[in-house]
Amino acid sequence: MLAAGEREPDLDENRIEIMIAGGKRLRTWREINAITRYPQVSIRSFIMSLFHITRESQIPLVGCIYFGVVDRGSSLLQIRPSCGCNLSCPFCSVDAGPHSRSRVMDYQVELDYLMEAVEEIAPFKGPGVECHIDSPGEPMLYPDIVPLVRHLKAIKEVGVVSMQSNGTLLSDEKIAALAEAGLDRINLSIHSLQPEKAAFLAGMPGFDIERIKQAAARIAGSSIDLLIAPVLVPGVNDEDMPELIRFAQEIGAGKKWPPLGIQKYEHYRLGRSPGKVKAQNWWQFYNRSIAEWEKQFSIPLRLRPQDFGIEKRPAIPTVFEKKEKTWVEIKAPGWVSGEQLGMAKNRVVSVMDCPVEQGSVRVQIVSNKHNIYVAVPC
Repeated sequence: MLAAGEREPDLDENRIEIMIAGGKRLRTWREINAITRYPQVSIRSFIMSLFHITRESQIPLVGCIYFGVVDRGSSLLQIRPSCGCNLSCPFCSVDAGPHSRSRVMDYQVELDYLMEAVEEIAPFKGPGVECHIDSPGEPMLYPDIVPLVRHLKAIKEVGVVSMQSNGTLLSDEKIAALAEAGLDRINLSIHSLQPEKAAFLAGMPGFDIERIKQAAARIAGSSIDLLIAPVLVPGVNDEDMPELIRFAQEIGAGKKWPPLGIQKYEHYRLGRSPGKVKAQNWWQFYNRSIAEWEKQFSIPLRLRPQDFGIEKRPAIPTVFEKKEKTWVEIKAPGWVSGEQLGMAKNRVVSVMDCPVEQGSVRVQIVSNKHNIYVAVPC
C-alpha cells in the first residue's frame, strides 16, 4: 500500500512490461494487482513479461528463432518483430498463447532497429527478396505492423512482403491500412469453418469464425492476395478440408499465388497436442489426404518454393560450428524457464539450463542450423 503522497512506481518500460492476451499492456503495479483480485483467475493465464529489443539493448537480431531475421538459405527472409499470441491453439508447435505452460517471456523489436538489420541483410541476398512477417505467435500484435510493411516495401531488393495471421485482429481498417502500405499476401490460419470446432482449434471458447470469414473475404477483395493456411490435425479436422477449399475458391483467394497451403501437424517437444493425435508421415499426408482433395477439386495442393518464386540463395555466414565452445554474455531472459539469451560474435545464442542470469558463461554450441544458435553450459 502506498503511503500518503507517495507516487506509484512504474514498470521499467525500456526492458519489461506486462502484456495481456489481446495486446493490452499493463504499465503500473496497480493495473497488475487489479487482475489478481479474483481467485478464479489464473494470473499465469493472462499475463506474460515482454522484453523490448532495442538498439540500446545491444542484442543482435540474427541467431534467435524468437525474433529478428531468420535466413534459411533462400530468397525468403523471415521477419519476426514480436512473438506474442492471443490464441491458445491445442496443436501449437511452440506452446504459445495465454494458456502456455512453458513460456515465460515474449519479445518485441524496436521498428528502426529491426529495419537496420533487414536493410543490411537484403543486399547480401540480392534482388527479388520476399520478406515474410511471421512469428511464433500473432504478428498483428506488433504495434508498428503497418509501418513495418511500408518500410520493408521501400527496400530496393525486396519484391514481396507477406504476412501470416490468425485473423482475429484484421479489422476493415487494418486490412485497408496494410493494403495501402503495400502488403502483397496474407497467409490466413483457418482450421475449420464449423463454429464449435473452430473455437476448439483456436483454444478460445468465444472465437468467432464468422468474423474471420468476413476478414478473409475482405482480404481477397482487396489488393492483398489471400492464402488460407489450415493445419491438418488427423482425426480432428480432416473432414473440414473440403469445405475450406470450397470457401477459398468461392471468395477468390489465390489471385497470384496458390489459394491454399494445407500444413501437416507435427509433434514437438514443447508443443501441444489435442488429445492422442498421431501425426502423419509425409507419405500419408500427401497420398492419403492431399492427393484425394487435389483430384476432387482439380487444384494443386502440394506446394513448392517455386510456386512462390522462392529460390535457393547463399545464407548469412555461420559464425559458430556445432560442438564449438565459446563465452557468451547474458543479455536477456529466455523464452522458456531455465533459458537465457546470450550474445557472442554479433549473434544471439540461446543457452538452455543456464546457471546464471547475468554476466558471462562458457557454453558449447549444440545446434547452428540456419544461423540459429542453441547452446548448453560447459
